Amino acid sequence: MTRLTPTAPHGAHTLRLLLGDQLNPQHSWFQQVDAQVVYVLMEVRQETDYVLHHAQKILAIFAAMRDLAQQLRAAGHRVRYVALDDASNRQSIPDNLTALAAHYGAQHVQWQQPDEWRLDAQLQDWARTTPLHCSVVDSEHFLTARNDLATQMHGRRQWLMEHFYRSMRRRYRLLLDEHDQPAGGQWNFDHDNRKPWPGTPPEPADWRPTHDHRALWDLLQRCGVQSLGEPQADAVRWPLNRAEALACLEAFITHALPHFGDYEDAMASQAPRLFHSLLSFSLNVKMLHPLEVLQRAEAAYHAGHAPLAAVEGFVRQILGWREYVRGIYWAHMPGYEQRNALDHQLPLPHWFWNGDTRMRCLQLSIRQSLQTAHAHHIQRLMVIGNFSLLAGLDPAALHRWYLGIYIDAFEWVELPNTLGMSQRADGGLIATKPYVSSAAYLQRMGDYCQGCAYNPKLKTGPRACPFNALYWDFFARHAETLGSNHRLALVYRQWQKMPPEQQTALQAHAQQVRQQLGPL
Repeated sequence: MTRLTPTAPHGAHTLRLLLGDQLNPQHSWFQQVDAQVVYVLMEVRQETDYVLHHAQKILAIFAAMRDLAQQLRAAGHRVRYVALDDASNRQSIPDNLTALAAHYGAQHVQWQQPDEWRLDAQLQDWARTTPLHCSVVDSEHFLTARNDLATQMHGRRQWLMEHFYRSMRRRYRLLLDEHDQPAGGQWNFDHDNRKPWPGTPPEPADWRPTHDHRALWDLLQRCGVQSLGEPQADAVRWPLNRAEALACLEAFITHALPHFGDYEDAMASQAPRLFHSLLSFSLNVKMLHPLEVLQRAEAAYHAGHAPLAAVEGFVRQILGWREYVRGIYWAHMPGYEQRNALDHQLPLPHWFWNGDTRMRCLQLSIRQSLQTAHAHHIQRLMVIGNFSLLAGLDPAALHRWYLGIYIDAFEWVELPNTLGMSQRADGGLIATKPYVSSAAYLQRMGDYCQGCAYNPKLKTGPRACPFNALYWDFFARHAETLGSNHRLALVYRQWQKMPPEQQTALQAHAQQVRQQLGPL
Protein backbone atom coordinates (compact mmCIF):
# COMPACT_ATOMS: atom_id res chain seq x y z
CA MET A 1 0.00 0.00 0.00
CA THR A 2 1.30 3.44 -0.87
CA ARG A 3 1.76 5.92 1.89
CA LEU A 4 -1.28 8.05 2.61
CA THR A 5 -0.59 11.74 2.18
CA PRO A 6 -2.13 14.49 4.30
CA THR A 7 -5.11 16.50 3.15
CA ALA A 8 -4.25 19.86 1.60
CA PRO A 9 -3.83 22.45 4.38
CA HIS A 10 -6.98 24.55 4.18
CA GLY A 11 -9.07 25.41 7.19
CA ALA A 12 -11.62 23.38 9.13
CA HIS A 13 -13.59 24.21 12.24
CA THR A 14 -13.72 20.66 13.69
CA LEU A 15 -11.43 17.69 14.06
CA ARG A 16 -13.01 14.30 14.73
CA LEU A 17 -10.69 11.65 16.14
CA LEU A 18 -11.11 8.00 15.21
CA LEU A 19 -9.20 5.52 17.38
CA GLY A 20 -7.88 2.23 16.08
CA ASP A 21 -10.79 0.27 17.55
CA GLN A 22 -13.45 2.67 16.22
CA LEU A 23 -13.62 1.48 12.63
CA ASN A 24 -17.39 1.59 12.14
CA PRO A 25 -18.27 3.17 8.78
CA GLN A 26 -21.94 3.24 9.78
CA HIS A 27 -21.48 5.66 12.66
CA SER A 28 -23.89 8.60 12.48
CA TRP A 29 -20.92 10.94 12.08
CA PHE A 30 -20.60 9.82 8.48
CA GLN A 31 -24.21 10.35 7.39
CA GLN A 32 -23.42 13.84 6.14
CA VAL A 33 -20.37 15.27 4.43
CA ASP A 34 -19.15 18.54 5.95
CA ALA A 35 -16.21 20.29 4.33
CA GLN A 36 -15.41 21.96 7.66
CA VAL A 37 -14.87 18.63 9.43
CA VAL A 38 -11.62 16.66 9.22
CA TYR A 39 -11.52 13.05 10.38
CA VAL A 40 -8.22 12.19 12.05
CA LEU A 41 -6.70 8.72 12.21
CA MET A 42 -3.17 8.27 13.49
CA GLU A 43 -0.56 5.55 13.85
CA VAL A 44 1.37 6.40 16.99
CA ARG A 45 4.07 4.79 19.08
CA GLN A 46 1.95 5.58 22.11
CA GLU A 47 -0.35 2.76 20.99
CA THR A 48 2.20 0.32 19.60
CA ASP A 49 4.42 0.52 22.69
CA TYR A 50 2.25 0.66 25.83
CA VAL A 51 2.38 -3.15 25.88
CA LEU A 52 4.26 -5.64 23.70
CA HIS A 53 1.72 -6.50 21.00
CA HIS A 54 1.50 -9.37 18.57
CA ALA A 55 2.83 -8.35 15.15
CA GLN A 56 -0.41 -9.38 13.43
CA LYS A 57 -2.43 -7.25 15.83
CA ILE A 58 -0.50 -4.10 14.91
CA LEU A 59 -0.60 -4.97 11.21
CA ALA A 60 -4.32 -5.72 11.18
CA ILE A 61 -5.34 -2.60 13.09
CA PHE A 62 -3.14 -0.24 11.08
CA ALA A 63 -4.24 -1.82 7.79
CA ALA A 64 -7.89 -1.58 8.81
CA MET A 65 -7.43 2.07 9.82
CA ARG A 66 -5.94 2.79 6.39
CA ASP A 67 -8.82 0.99 4.71
CA LEU A 68 -11.39 3.06 6.60
CA ALA A 69 -9.53 6.25 5.68
CA GLN A 70 -9.84 5.30 2.02
CA GLN A 71 -13.55 4.55 2.44
CA LEU A 72 -14.19 7.91 4.05
CA ARG A 73 -12.27 9.78 1.36
CA ALA A 74 -14.20 7.93 -1.33
CA ALA A 75 -17.44 9.02 0.35
CA GLY A 76 -16.34 12.69 0.16
CA HIS A 77 -15.15 13.21 3.73
CA ARG A 78 -11.96 15.05 4.58
CA VAL A 79 -9.42 12.78 6.26
CA ARG A 80 -6.03 13.42 7.80
CA TYR A 81 -4.17 10.17 8.17
CA VAL A 82 -1.01 10.47 10.23
CA ALA A 83 1.23 7.56 9.23
CA LEU A 84 3.75 6.13 11.67
CA ASP A 85 6.69 7.63 9.77
CA ASP A 86 5.07 10.98 9.03
CA ALA A 87 7.64 13.70 9.80
CA SER A 88 4.96 15.69 11.66
CA ASN A 89 3.88 12.72 13.82
CA ARG A 90 4.51 13.46 17.49
CA GLN A 91 3.68 9.81 18.37
CA SER A 92 1.14 10.93 20.97
CA ILE A 93 -2.61 11.31 20.43
CA PRO A 94 -3.03 14.57 22.41
CA ASP A 95 0.15 16.12 20.97
CA ASN A 96 -0.96 15.31 17.43
CA LEU A 97 -4.41 16.75 18.08
CA THR A 98 -2.89 19.98 19.38
CA ALA A 99 -0.68 20.28 16.30
CA LEU A 100 -3.44 19.41 13.85
CA ALA A 101 -5.88 21.86 15.42
CA ALA A 102 -3.30 24.61 14.92
CA HIS A 103 -2.62 23.41 11.37
CA TYR A 104 -6.29 23.57 10.33
CA GLY A 105 -7.28 26.49 12.56
CA ALA A 106 -9.87 24.24 14.18
CA GLN A 107 -11.63 25.34 17.35
CA HIS A 108 -13.49 22.10 18.08
CA VAL A 109 -12.22 18.56 18.69
CA GLN A 110 -14.60 15.63 19.01
CA TRP A 111 -14.04 11.97 19.74
CA GLN A 112 -16.08 8.86 20.29
CA GLN A 113 -16.12 7.53 23.83
CA PRO A 114 -12.96 5.39 24.21
CA ASP A 115 -13.33 1.86 25.50
CA GLU A 116 -10.07 1.75 27.44
CA TRP A 117 -9.77 3.68 30.68
CA ARG A 118 -6.23 4.90 29.94
CA LEU A 119 -7.33 6.57 26.67
CA ASP A 120 -10.48 7.96 28.20
CA ALA A 121 -8.44 9.49 31.04
CA GLN A 122 -5.74 10.78 28.69
CA LEU A 123 -8.22 12.58 26.45
CA GLN A 124 -10.17 13.98 29.39
CA ASP A 125 -6.94 15.29 30.93
CA TRP A 126 -6.02 16.92 27.63
CA ALA A 127 -9.50 18.43 27.28
CA ARG A 128 -9.10 20.13 30.67
CA THR A 129 -5.87 21.85 29.61
CA THR A 130 -6.46 22.75 25.97
CA PRO A 131 -8.22 26.00 24.98
CA LEU A 132 -10.04 24.05 22.26
CA HIS A 133 -13.69 23.12 22.68
CA CYS A 134 -13.84 19.36 23.21
CA SER A 135 -16.85 17.07 23.14
CA VAL A 136 -17.45 13.33 23.31
CA VAL A 137 -20.10 11.24 21.55
CA ASP A 138 -21.14 7.63 21.92
CA SER A 139 -19.42 5.02 19.77
CA GLU A 140 -22.90 3.63 18.97
CA HIS A 141 -21.63 0.10 19.39
CA PHE A 142 -22.46 -1.46 22.74
CA LEU A 143 -25.85 -2.69 23.91
CA THR A 144 -25.44 -1.19 27.40
CA ALA A 145 -24.09 2.04 28.80
CA ARG A 146 -20.88 1.96 30.80
CA ASN A 147 -22.68 2.16 34.15
CA ASP A 148 -25.68 -0.12 33.46
CA LEU A 149 -24.16 -3.15 35.17
CA ALA A 150 -23.01 -1.15 38.20
CA THR A 151 -26.54 0.17 38.62
CA GLN A 152 -28.06 -3.30 38.32
CA MET A 153 -25.55 -4.92 40.69
CA HIS A 154 -25.47 -2.15 43.31
CA GLY A 155 -25.16 -3.62 46.79
CA ARG A 156 -24.33 -7.16 45.68
CA ARG A 157 -21.16 -8.83 46.96
CA GLN A 158 -20.75 -10.89 43.80
CA TRP A 159 -21.57 -9.55 40.37
CA LEU A 160 -22.71 -12.74 38.67
CA MET A 161 -23.65 -12.77 35.01
CA GLU A 162 -26.72 -14.98 34.86
CA HIS A 163 -29.26 -12.39 36.11
CA PHE A 164 -27.74 -9.76 33.83
CA TYR A 165 -27.84 -12.14 30.85
CA ARG A 166 -31.53 -12.93 31.34
CA SER A 167 -32.41 -9.25 31.58
CA MET A 168 -30.51 -8.61 28.35
CA ARG A 169 -32.36 -11.41 26.56
CA ARG A 170 -35.64 -9.80 27.52
CA ARG A 171 -34.42 -6.28 26.76
CA TYR A 172 -33.45 -7.21 23.19
CA ARG A 173 -36.13 -9.88 22.65
CA LEU A 174 -33.65 -12.60 21.74
CA LEU A 175 -34.50 -16.32 21.85
CA LEU A 176 -37.80 -15.74 23.64
CA ASP A 177 -41.16 -17.39 23.02
CA GLU A 178 -44.52 -15.63 22.74
CA HIS A 179 -44.86 -15.65 26.55
CA ASP A 180 -41.59 -13.80 27.14
CA GLN A 181 -39.99 -17.04 28.31
CA PRO A 182 -36.73 -18.53 27.02
CA ALA A 183 -36.93 -20.59 23.87
CA GLY A 184 -36.71 -24.27 24.70
CA GLY A 185 -37.81 -23.70 28.28
CA GLN A 186 -34.42 -22.83 29.76
CA TRP A 187 -32.08 -19.86 29.69
CA ASN A 188 -28.78 -21.65 29.51
CA PHE A 189 -27.70 -24.75 27.57
CA ASP A 190 -24.11 -24.75 28.77
CA HIS A 191 -24.29 -28.40 29.86
CA ASP A 192 -24.99 -29.39 26.25
CA ASN A 193 -21.91 -27.55 24.98
CA ARG A 194 -19.08 -29.58 26.53
CA LYS A 195 -18.39 -32.43 24.12
CA PRO A 196 -14.92 -33.46 22.93
CA TRP A 197 -14.62 -33.42 19.14
CA PRO A 198 -14.47 -36.96 17.65
CA GLY A 199 -12.97 -35.77 14.36
CA THR A 200 -16.24 -35.36 12.51
CA PRO A 201 -17.83 -33.23 11.21
CA PRO A 202 -14.59 -31.82 9.76
CA GLU A 203 -13.31 -28.40 10.71
CA PRO A 204 -14.50 -25.92 8.04
CA ALA A 205 -11.96 -24.36 5.71
CA ASP A 206 -10.66 -21.03 6.96
CA TRP A 207 -13.09 -18.51 5.48
CA ARG A 208 -11.16 -15.39 6.43
CA PRO A 209 -9.55 -13.21 3.73
CA THR A 210 -5.80 -13.18 3.19
CA HIS A 211 -3.90 -9.87 3.02
CA ASP A 212 -0.36 -9.01 2.08
CA HIS A 213 1.00 -6.51 4.60
CA ARG A 214 4.69 -6.75 3.77
CA ALA A 215 5.01 -3.03 2.98
CA LEU A 216 3.39 -2.12 6.28
CA TRP A 217 5.59 -4.62 8.11
CA ASP A 218 8.66 -3.01 6.54
CA LEU A 219 7.45 0.35 7.88
CA LEU A 220 7.06 -1.06 11.40
CA GLN A 221 10.54 -2.54 11.19
CA ARG A 222 12.09 0.71 9.96
CA CYS A 223 10.43 2.61 12.79
CA GLY A 224 11.72 0.18 15.39
CA VAL A 225 8.34 -1.05 16.63
CA GLN A 226 8.80 -4.10 18.84
CA SER A 227 6.32 -6.99 18.73
CA LEU A 228 5.89 -10.64 19.60
CA GLY A 229 4.62 -13.57 17.58
CA GLU A 230 4.88 -14.38 13.91
CA PRO A 231 3.95 -11.50 11.58
CA GLN A 232 3.10 -13.70 8.58
CA ALA A 233 3.03 -10.34 6.80
CA ASP A 234 2.40 -11.83 3.37
CA ALA A 235 -0.71 -13.72 4.51
CA VAL A 236 -2.47 -12.02 7.43
CA ARG A 237 -5.91 -13.63 7.90
CA TRP A 238 -7.96 -10.86 9.50
CA PRO A 239 -10.66 -8.72 7.82
CA LEU A 240 -9.83 -5.09 7.05
CA ASN A 241 -13.30 -3.65 6.64
CA ARG A 242 -16.98 -4.16 7.25
CA ALA A 243 -17.63 -5.93 3.94
CA GLU A 244 -15.01 -8.55 4.73
CA ALA A 245 -16.28 -8.87 8.31
CA LEU A 246 -19.86 -9.43 7.08
CA ALA A 247 -18.61 -12.13 4.73
CA CYS A 248 -16.90 -13.81 7.69
CA LEU A 249 -20.14 -13.61 9.69
CA GLU A 250 -22.10 -15.30 6.92
CA ALA A 251 -19.46 -18.01 6.54
CA PHE A 252 -19.60 -18.72 10.28
CA ILE A 253 -23.40 -18.93 10.28
CA THR A 254 -23.35 -21.26 7.27
CA HIS A 255 -20.42 -23.53 7.99
CA ALA A 256 -19.73 -23.51 11.73
CA LEU A 257 -22.64 -22.33 13.90
CA PRO A 258 -24.59 -25.61 13.55
CA HIS A 259 -21.74 -27.43 15.32
CA PHE A 260 -20.44 -24.60 17.49
CA GLY A 261 -22.42 -25.55 20.59
CA ASP A 262 -21.48 -29.22 20.74
CA TYR A 263 -17.76 -28.55 20.46
CA GLU A 264 -17.53 -25.08 21.99
CA ASP A 265 -15.16 -26.31 24.71
CA ALA A 266 -13.29 -28.95 22.71
CA MET A 267 -9.56 -28.88 21.98
CA ALA A 268 -8.04 -30.57 18.93
CA SER A 269 -4.40 -30.31 17.95
CA GLN A 270 -5.13 -30.71 14.22
CA ALA A 271 -8.15 -28.39 14.19
CA PRO A 272 -7.30 -25.28 16.22
CA ARG A 273 -10.27 -23.23 14.96
CA LEU A 274 -12.87 -26.01 15.10
CA PHE A 275 -16.26 -24.25 14.85
CA HIS A 276 -15.45 -20.93 16.51
CA SER A 277 -16.56 -17.73 14.81
CA LEU A 278 -13.28 -15.76 14.93
CA LEU A 279 -15.48 -12.65 14.83
CA SER A 280 -14.18 -11.07 18.04
CA PHE A 281 -11.61 -8.90 16.23
CA SER A 282 -14.24 -7.55 13.84
CA LEU A 283 -16.59 -6.90 16.75
CA ASN A 284 -14.02 -5.28 19.01
CA VAL A 285 -12.81 -2.82 16.36
CA LYS A 286 -16.49 -2.18 15.54
CA MET A 287 -16.63 -3.35 11.95
CA LEU A 288 -19.63 -5.40 13.08
CA HIS A 289 -22.38 -4.39 15.49
CA PRO A 290 -23.18 -6.99 18.17
CA LEU A 291 -26.94 -6.81 17.61
CA GLU A 292 -26.68 -7.64 13.90
CA VAL A 293 -24.49 -10.63 14.77
CA LEU A 294 -26.94 -11.84 17.42
CA GLN A 295 -29.98 -11.40 15.20
CA ARG A 296 -28.29 -13.27 12.37
CA ALA A 297 -27.57 -16.19 14.69
CA GLU A 298 -31.14 -16.16 16.01
CA ALA A 299 -32.47 -16.20 12.44
CA ALA A 300 -30.40 -19.33 11.78
CA TYR A 301 -32.15 -21.02 14.72
CA HIS A 302 -35.63 -20.01 13.58
CA ALA A 303 -34.82 -21.21 10.05
CA GLY A 304 -33.83 -24.63 11.42
CA HIS A 305 -30.25 -24.19 10.29
CA ALA A 306 -28.64 -24.31 13.76
CA PRO A 307 -29.79 -26.00 16.99
CA LEU A 308 -30.91 -23.95 19.95
CA ALA A 309 -28.03 -25.02 22.22
CA ALA A 310 -25.48 -23.79 19.68
CA VAL A 311 -27.21 -20.47 19.11
CA GLU A 312 -27.85 -19.86 22.80
CA GLY A 313 -24.21 -20.54 23.62
CA PHE A 314 -23.10 -18.06 20.97
CA VAL A 315 -25.65 -15.46 22.09
CA ARG A 316 -24.53 -15.84 25.70
CA GLN A 317 -20.93 -15.06 24.74
CA ILE A 318 -21.86 -11.75 23.09
CA LEU A 319 -25.09 -10.53 24.68
CA GLY A 320 -24.17 -11.82 28.10
CA TRP A 321 -20.48 -12.13 28.76
CA ARG A 322 -19.12 -9.43 26.42
CA GLU A 323 -21.43 -6.72 27.74
CA TYR A 324 -21.04 -7.99 31.30
CA VAL A 325 -17.24 -7.80 31.42
CA ARG A 326 -17.36 -4.31 29.94
CA GLY A 327 -19.64 -3.29 32.79
CA ILE A 328 -17.24 -4.87 35.29
CA TYR A 329 -14.34 -2.97 33.75
CA TRP A 330 -15.92 0.48 33.92
CA ALA A 331 -17.36 -0.08 37.40
CA HIS A 332 -13.96 -0.98 38.88
CA MET A 333 -11.43 1.10 36.98
CA PRO A 334 -8.99 2.52 37.79
CA GLY A 335 -7.41 0.07 40.22
CA TYR A 336 -8.90 -3.20 39.01
CA GLU A 337 -5.72 -3.92 37.06
CA GLN A 338 -3.72 -3.89 40.32
CA ARG A 339 -5.78 -6.47 42.17
CA ASN A 340 -3.99 -9.59 43.34
CA ALA A 341 -6.24 -11.17 45.95
CA LEU A 342 -4.22 -14.41 46.11
CA ASP A 343 -0.86 -12.60 46.23
CA HIS A 344 0.61 -14.50 43.31
CA GLN A 345 4.04 -13.18 42.36
CA LEU A 346 5.93 -15.65 40.15
CA PRO A 347 7.22 -14.25 36.83
CA LEU A 348 6.03 -15.75 33.55
CA PRO A 349 8.38 -18.52 32.34
CA HIS A 350 10.35 -17.86 29.15
CA TRP A 351 8.20 -20.26 27.14
CA PHE A 352 5.29 -17.82 27.18
CA TRP A 353 7.25 -16.05 24.40
CA ASN A 354 8.28 -19.08 22.36
CA GLY A 355 6.14 -22.07 23.37
CA ASP A 356 9.21 -24.17 24.16
CA THR A 357 7.76 -26.31 26.93
CA ARG A 358 7.35 -30.09 27.11
CA MET A 359 3.78 -29.69 28.40
CA ARG A 360 1.96 -30.36 25.14
CA CYS A 361 -1.27 -28.55 26.05
CA LEU A 362 0.64 -25.36 26.83
CA GLN A 363 3.00 -25.85 23.91
CA LEU A 364 0.10 -26.14 21.45
CA SER A 365 -1.92 -23.28 22.92
CA ILE A 366 0.98 -20.84 23.20
CA ARG A 367 2.49 -21.68 19.82
CA GLN A 368 -0.91 -21.27 18.19
CA SER A 369 -1.24 -17.89 19.91
CA LEU A 370 2.19 -16.83 18.67
CA GLN A 371 1.45 -18.03 15.14
CA THR A 372 -2.07 -16.70 14.71
CA ALA A 373 -2.68 -14.07 17.44
CA HIS A 374 -5.70 -16.12 18.45
CA ALA A 375 -6.78 -18.94 20.75
CA HIS A 376 -10.30 -19.92 21.72
CA HIS A 377 -11.70 -19.40 25.19
CA ILE A 378 -10.88 -22.84 26.58
CA GLN A 379 -7.26 -22.58 25.49
CA ARG A 380 -7.06 -19.17 27.15
CA LEU A 381 -8.98 -20.09 30.31
CA MET A 382 -8.45 -23.79 30.98
CA VAL A 383 -4.97 -24.32 29.56
CA ILE A 384 -2.89 -21.14 29.84
CA GLY A 385 -4.97 -19.45 32.53
CA ASN A 386 -5.48 -22.65 34.51
CA PHE A 387 -1.75 -23.33 34.68
CA SER A 388 -0.97 -19.71 35.54
CA LEU A 389 -3.38 -19.69 38.46
CA LEU A 390 -2.29 -23.08 39.81
CA ALA A 391 1.40 -22.14 39.55
CA GLY A 392 0.88 -18.72 41.15
CA LEU A 393 2.04 -16.51 38.27
CA ASP A 394 1.83 -12.74 38.65
CA PRO A 395 -1.66 -11.78 37.36
CA ALA A 396 -0.52 -8.31 36.24
CA ALA A 397 2.23 -9.83 34.09
CA LEU A 398 -0.21 -12.37 32.69
CA HIS A 399 -2.67 -9.56 31.94
CA ARG A 400 -0.05 -7.72 29.90
CA TRP A 401 0.76 -10.92 28.00
CA TYR A 402 -2.89 -11.61 27.14
CA LEU A 403 -3.45 -7.97 26.23
CA GLY A 404 -0.53 -8.03 23.83
CA ILE A 405 -0.74 -11.43 22.21
CA TYR A 406 -4.39 -11.69 21.16
CA ILE A 407 -5.80 -9.93 18.12
CA ASP A 408 -9.11 -9.23 19.90
CA ALA A 409 -7.62 -8.13 23.23
CA PHE A 410 -8.52 -4.62 24.30
CA GLU A 411 -8.29 -3.85 27.98
CA TRP A 412 -12.04 -3.44 28.62
CA VAL A 413 -12.67 -7.07 27.63
CA GLU A 414 -9.33 -8.70 28.38
CA LEU A 415 -8.68 -7.37 31.90
CA PRO A 416 -11.83 -8.74 33.63
CA ASN A 417 -11.41 -12.02 31.76
CA THR A 418 -7.80 -12.38 32.90
CA LEU A 419 -7.74 -10.94 36.40
CA GLY A 420 -11.30 -11.84 37.30
CA MET A 421 -12.48 -14.93 35.47
CA SER A 422 -9.12 -16.62 34.93
CA GLN A 423 -6.87 -15.60 37.84
CA ARG A 424 -9.39 -14.75 40.58
CA ALA A 425 -7.25 -11.73 41.39
CA ASP A 426 -10.43 -9.75 42.10
CA GLY A 427 -11.24 -12.00 45.05
CA GLY A 428 -14.21 -13.71 43.42
CA LEU A 429 -16.17 -10.67 42.26
CA ILE A 430 -17.23 -12.31 38.99
CA ALA A 431 -16.52 -16.02 39.51
CA THR A 432 -18.08 -18.15 42.22
CA LYS A 433 -15.07 -20.47 42.25
CA PRO A 434 -11.58 -20.62 40.70
CA TYR A 435 -11.51 -21.96 37.14
CA VAL A 436 -8.89 -24.65 37.70
CA SER A 437 -8.62 -28.32 36.92
CA SER A 438 -6.18 -31.21 37.08
CA ALA A 439 -5.02 -33.03 33.95
CA ALA A 440 -8.23 -35.08 33.87
CA TYR A 441 -10.26 -32.21 32.39
CA LEU A 442 -7.64 -31.47 29.72
CA GLN A 443 -7.48 -35.15 28.76
CA ARG A 444 -11.26 -35.41 28.59
CA MET A 445 -11.75 -32.37 26.34
CA GLY A 446 -9.32 -33.22 23.54
CA ASP A 447 -6.12 -34.81 22.35
CA TYR A 448 -3.63 -32.38 23.89
CA CYS A 449 -2.31 -35.00 26.30
CA GLN A 450 -1.44 -37.44 23.51
CA GLY A 451 2.31 -37.64 22.94
CA CYS A 452 3.08 -35.35 25.89
CA ALA A 453 6.28 -35.82 27.87
CA TYR A 454 4.11 -35.97 31.00
CA ASN A 455 1.55 -38.59 31.99
CA PRO A 456 -1.86 -37.15 32.92
CA LYS A 457 -2.54 -40.15 35.16
CA LEU A 458 0.49 -39.58 37.41
CA LYS A 459 0.40 -37.11 40.30
CA THR A 460 4.04 -37.17 41.44
CA GLY A 461 7.37 -38.17 39.97
CA PRO A 462 9.41 -36.93 37.00
CA ARG A 463 6.79 -37.93 34.41
CA ALA A 464 3.74 -36.71 36.37
CA CYS A 465 1.66 -34.02 34.68
CA PRO A 466 2.41 -30.76 36.54
CA PHE A 467 -1.30 -29.88 36.58
CA ASN A 468 -2.06 -32.68 39.05
CA ALA A 469 0.18 -31.75 41.96
CA LEU A 470 -0.28 -28.03 41.29
CA TYR A 471 -4.06 -28.51 41.50
CA TRP A 472 -4.02 -29.97 45.00
CA ASP A 473 -1.25 -27.67 46.19
CA PHE A 474 -3.25 -24.64 45.03
CA PHE A 475 -6.17 -25.56 47.26
CA ALA A 476 -3.89 -26.44 50.16
CA ARG A 477 -2.01 -23.11 49.88
CA HIS A 478 -5.23 -21.11 49.73
CA ALA A 479 -7.35 -23.09 52.19
CA GLU A 480 -7.78 -20.07 54.46
CA THR A 481 -9.22 -18.01 51.59
CA LEU A 482 -11.11 -20.68 49.65
CA GLY A 483 -11.93 -23.33 52.24
CA SER A 484 -15.29 -21.80 53.17
CA ASN A 485 -16.50 -21.61 49.56
CA HIS A 486 -19.47 -23.98 49.36
CA ARG A 487 -18.71 -24.77 45.69
CA LEU A 488 -15.35 -26.17 46.76
CA ALA A 489 -16.64 -28.32 49.62
CA LEU A 490 -16.11 -31.56 47.67
CA VAL A 491 -12.56 -30.59 46.73
CA TYR A 492 -11.59 -29.92 50.32
CA ARG A 493 -13.27 -33.12 51.56
CA GLN A 494 -11.21 -35.08 49.03
CA TRP A 495 -8.06 -33.32 50.16
CA GLN A 496 -8.77 -33.98 53.83
CA LYS A 497 -9.38 -37.67 53.16
CA MET A 498 -5.93 -38.12 51.61
CA PRO A 499 -3.28 -39.75 53.82
CA PRO A 500 -0.83 -37.18 55.20
CA GLU A 501 2.06 -38.74 53.30
CA GLN A 502 0.15 -38.29 50.00
CA GLN A 503 -0.58 -34.66 50.82
CA THR A 504 3.08 -34.10 51.64
CA ALA A 505 4.21 -35.74 48.40
CA LEU A 506 1.82 -33.66 46.31
CA GLN A 507 2.86 -30.40 47.94
CA ALA A 508 6.56 -31.25 47.67
CA HIS A 509 6.21 -32.06 43.98
CA ALA A 510 4.21 -28.89 43.36
CA GLN A 511 6.83 -26.83 45.15
CA GLN A 512 9.52 -28.34 42.95
CA VAL A 513 7.49 -27.52 39.82
CA ARG A 514 6.90 -23.93 40.94
CA GLN A 515 10.61 -23.46 41.61
CA GLN A 516 11.60 -24.80 38.17
CA LEU A 517 8.97 -23.55 35.76
CA GLY A 518 11.48 -22.77 33.02
CA PRO A 519 12.57 -26.36 32.26
CA LEU A 520 9.04 -27.83 32.28
